[in-house]
Amino acid sequence: MPAIPEPILSAATLADALEATLQHFSADSGTVHILEADGVLHLKAASRGIPEAAVEHFRLIPVGKGMAGLAVQRAVPVTACNIQTDVTGDVRPGAKLTGLEGAIVVPMMRNGAAIGAYGIANREPRTFHIEEIELLQAIAAHVAAKHG
Repeated sequence: MPAIPEPILSAATLADALEATLQHFSADSGTVHILEADGVLHLKAASRGIPEAAVEHFRLIPVGKGMAGLAVQRAVPVTACNIQTDVTGDVRPGAKLTGLEGAIVVPMMRNGAAIGAYGIANREPRTFHIEEIELLQAIAAHVAAKHG
C-alpha cells in the first residue's frame, strides 16, 4: 500500500484532508461525497473555486450517475483526461460547468463496500498514472475510515 502523506493522515476534517490531497497532487479542485441512508451521494466537502452553479449540480448525486456515482456503483476509479471533451457518458453536464479538465474520482472503500466518492481535478488535461491512482485509493480508504 502506498504511503499516505502526513498532512492527510493528520487532517482533522474532510475538508482538511481534501485540501492536503489537492496540494499533494498539485490538483486545482476536489470534492468528497458520502453515501447516505437515502441511497444518494451527498456533497460533504468541496474545494474553493468551484462555481456555485456547478456545486448545485453535484450537491446530490445518484449512484450510477456521473463520475462520482459511477465510481461508487462500480467500486473502481473513474477518470477523464478532459471533462470538457469527454464523450464516454461518464461525465455529466454539471461537471462541465466547473471549467476543469483532467479528473479522477475513486470510491471511498470501507469493509469492502463503497461508502463515498473522493475526486480531484485539474484545469488542464491530465492522465493519472497508476501510482497516483493507487495512492488516491489509499487516501480515500483512510479518509473513509477516519471521517466517513
